Amino acid sequence: MPIPPELVALLRWHLTAYGTAPDGRVFQTMRGGLIQDTGYDEVSAEARERALTPDEFESILAKRPYDLRHATVSTWCSSGVEPQLVAERAGHSVAVLFRVYAKFLKDGDEAANAKISARLRQAG
Repeated sequence: MPIPPELVALLRWHLTAYGTAPDGRVFQTMRGGLIQDTGYDEVSAEARERALTPDEFESILAKRPYDLRHATVSTWCSSGVEPQLVAERAGHSVAVLFRVYAKFLKDGDEAANAKISARLRQAG
């Protein structure tokens, strides 16, 4: 999957610092084993506590690791990435993309109007 250069840099740093498991997995336990669900939950909880304000931490924001998928896809959509590309990267159809993720997009009217105005200026 194509990813932005900023994420490529983070992934390369991680691989340089930690390597991969013998079978090629990027994430592993200290002994090279499979990370269990409880391990993801523990790391996720610690990351939330470090990254979020106390109010955000008490909210449902990124409460489960899976919630990060919603945040990622919503970020792609709100960044203006074409819906068919977002759907493809997320492994969805465009219909599923809009049905599941459209509710996470809000406060986009000002940005939408700016994009429409810019396009109209180009056409005129």
